[in-house]
Amino acid sequence: MTQYNPADGLMKPDRAVGIVGYGAYVPRYRISGEEISRMWTGGTGGSPVKEKAVNGLDEDVITMSIEAARNTMRRAQINPQEIRAVWVGSESHPYAVKPTSTTVAEAIGAVPNTQAADWEFACKAGTEAMQAAIAFVGSGMARYALSIGMD
Repeated sequence: MTQYNPADGLMKPDRAVGIVGYGAYVPRYRISGEEISRMWTGGTGGSPVKEKAVNGLDEDVITMSIEAARNTMRRAQINPQEIRAVWVGSESHPYAVKPTSTTVAEAIGAVPNTQAADWEFACKAGTEAMQAAIAFVGSGMARYALSIGMD
């Protein structure tokens, strides 16, 4: 049961929860701030951005999430079959009815005993997935949960 202390207004897990691994993936392709300005304002507006990473033609939230998850697993050095949840938060899931999270779970070998779900919540879906993972592990329902925020 989650403890609630009315004095601080925060929910806290029943047991300690920590991060055993983390990973990232940033596409290698770039677009310059000048090009962004040219497309949006005809080059008259300027841009505070020097350059921005953009995904390649063969990259989407699924492929980038898999890369980030694989990087996480290399760092965590745990058996992927011990992961009980794979949650992917994004504004840009490529399919309306095919979950990104199930593909990621398969790709890293975190099956068959894994809960998988996609989270959608503009710019905050990854954070929500992480908060849910804290609760999932903190409640004792899982030893490990993987949360990914990707766009």
